[in-house]
Amino acid sequence: MVAVQLGRPEFHHEQVEGHRTGTVASVHSWELVTAVDGPGTRLTYFLSGCLLRCQYCHNPDTWKMRDGALTPIDEVLTRIRRYRGVFTATGGGVTLSGGEPLMQPAFVARVFAECRALGVHTTLDTSGYLGANASDELLENTDLVLLDVKSGLPDTYRAVTGRELAPTIAFGDRLCARGTNVWARFVLVPGLTDAVDNVDAVAEIVARWPNVTRVEVLPFHQMGEDKWNRLAISYPLHGVQPPDAALLERVRAQFRVRGLTTF
Repeated sequence: MVAVQLGRPEFHHEQVEGHRTGTVASVHSWELVTAVDGPGTRLTYFLSGCLLRCQYCHNPDTWKMRDGALTPIDEVLTRIRRYRGVFTATGGGVTLSGGEPLMQPAFVARVFAECRALGVHTTLDTSGYLGANASDELLENTDLVLLDVKSGLPDTYRAVTGRELAPTIAFGDRLCARGTNVWARFVLVPGLTDAVDNVDAVAEIVARWPNVTRVEVLPFHQMGEDKWNRLAISYPLHGVQPPDAALLERVRAQFRVRGLTTF
């Protein structure tokens, strides 16, 4: 991969201008996977940078943009073209995730515009907290949004993420007005997000958006704890167990009772 080391003074102006215009991005990693991050086989890019500090984050190494590899957009587009046949055969496409991809909206807009020209399906994986950064043009070229509604009660959302819930709701309302296809996601963490009233609040928010075609209840796991330890960050969920089958079914039922297709 062609990359420029971040933080070197001689590249500072190039970095700022490149991020502003979307000709480069700070990239954490990429992978080619099936049945994850959207339909079919996906080429998923994980962009660096995120303002949220979710207690259950399994990629805290994506929080800071300066920790990613400065990657030219041409390199990304070359890889997308290479896998066009795979996307066509599987009904897949390109997903931009993070971190938070809307930390780098110009890059997202450029990639999605090129994908539209190539006939490649696009998916934006976002918390919605920075939804105001997404231009109408960017959303016009977005086929699917994976919208992570991390909690439904403002106080719980703040405890989970360190930020406010309102921007996510505003972004969801905007997507609804546009008719953009949305898969809503909710991470179920015992003792943190599983309270009946919190889940009901998430379900009520999502149920008011008819453009949501599925809800994914994602069970909490401990696979990120080692990264927190390596980064010398205190991990707040040490010892928390994944939700059991009964809890998962209770929470999924809270969505299904509102007519939402839920997995």
